[in-house]
Amino acid sequence: MTDTLNSDLADATAGETVRAIAAGKISALEATDAAIARIEARDGAINAVVVRDFDRARDAAKQADAAVARGERRPLLGVPITVKEAHWVAGLPTTWGMEMWKDWTAPVDAVGIQRVRAAGAVILGKTNVPPMLADWQSDNPVYGRTSNPWNLARTAGGSSGGSAAALAAGYVPLEFGSDIGGSIRVPAAFCGVYGHKPSYGIVPLRGHTPPGVDGYNVVLAVVGPMARTAADLELALDAMAGPDELDMAGYGLTLPPARHRRLEDFRVLVIDSHPMAALDEEIRAALDGLAGRLEDLGVAVDRDSDLLPDPAEAHGVYGLILNAAMTRGQPGARSPSAHEWMDLHDAQLAIRRQWAQVFRAYDVVLAPTHGSVAFPHDDSPDMGARKLLINNELSPYFDQLAWPGMATVAHLPATAAPIGLSRAGMPIGIQIIGPYLEDRTTIAFAGLLEREFGGFRKPPGY
Repeated sequence: MTDTLNSDLADATAGETVRAIAAGKISALEATDAAIARIEARDGAINAVVVRDFDRARDAAKQADAAVARGERRPLLGVPITVKEAHWVAGLPTTWGMEMWKDWTAPVDAVGIQRVRAAGAVILGKTNVPPMLADWQSDNPVYGRTSNPWNLARTAGGSSGGSAAALAAGYVPLEFGSDIGGSIRVPAAFCGVYGHKPSYGIVPLRGHTPPGVDGYNVVLAVVGPMARTAADLELALDAMAGPDELDMAGYGLTLPPARHRRLEDFRVLVIDSHPMAALDEEIRAALDGLAGRLEDLGVAVDRDSDLLPDPAEAHGVYGLILNAAMTRGQPGARSPSAHEWMDLHDAQLAIRRQWAQVFRAYDVVLAPTHGSVAFPHDDSPDMGARKLLINNELSPYFDQLAWPGMATVAHLPATAAPIGLSRAGMPIGIQIIGPYLEDRTTIAFAGLLEREFGGFRKPPGY
């Protein structure tokens, strides 16, 4: 394979790769071999792809080429991808970054994995995570630490940190992550790529679980795509979304089309402050600059609304539900009573109804994904005591859950998109929050921003 072909494949989107394979311009095996070569050449310092399944990937690529030769066409046919380590992939380890599970092998594919395989994707391996997916750094005793391709001294994010790093470094055009506390959106922002947190419940979670846990309808949690373009997010979401087998007899999924096709038709609300979380002034300035550019194009932009739920109260509800989900099975963890749990869901429903009112007045809400850009690695074992330096002041580490929690607690779709670089040369990203089940609207808006202002850019050296 020529260096030119290898370079072209490194830059190609998933959609472009599918079309090139279907047209006979390249083979799936060539695309797979090129991706493997990039991983082997580049991943030593980054440590993103921690489980490698290259032999089976080459076999799958050959099968994809045979399918193309028979005239088959599928949405992801022949596209090499990697997936977050937390997803079950039959025959591969699923540790969730925990040493006690380092020898456990998934017996079957997760539902999401089954679907991307059925769409024709070629899975090269699995990408790194923090222990129990509970950090914005992907560092664990099984696989070690993943670093950010933009600056190896900084985190790639978590818990889908390996996923975002693999995309940014040019290994693959598509990844499959998960999100309960910003785990798709924060790494996407830190590494300058795109990620989509779907509306709750539209992509089955079964098989995205630690060993011994079924994981059907885990509260707040979602699985979804990550990519280097907005268009690839929608391509992958279409392959993943739909009811699980227990619901298929009576339910289907038809996501509505995007509300608008032109930027100037959108009604936009910008949120750049939160009483529970600090925000770096560089991120605020970048978000304000984007709002100004949108206004210059004729977009209706507001910077405040009385329609929003009380942010502190909503964050409190989110924190209690999240804590119950994240501490399940931990010794000494307190769980709410059944009645307290029902009260929390009543409060969550009230929040969801308020957001529905917001989206009668606006089409999308733009907000930070996290209060800082990617920060230096922090190995301190007590995560509760960690601090982030934001605007030259120390801020509690997990206060930053407030930013991704806005969409999560309300079950809303949110698309992470890059909008620029900080003075230190690190990516700045935002989240585009939309109405429940209107995932195509947030992805479409991200695509329009990409077309108008630019999107993913390669880190220096990649």
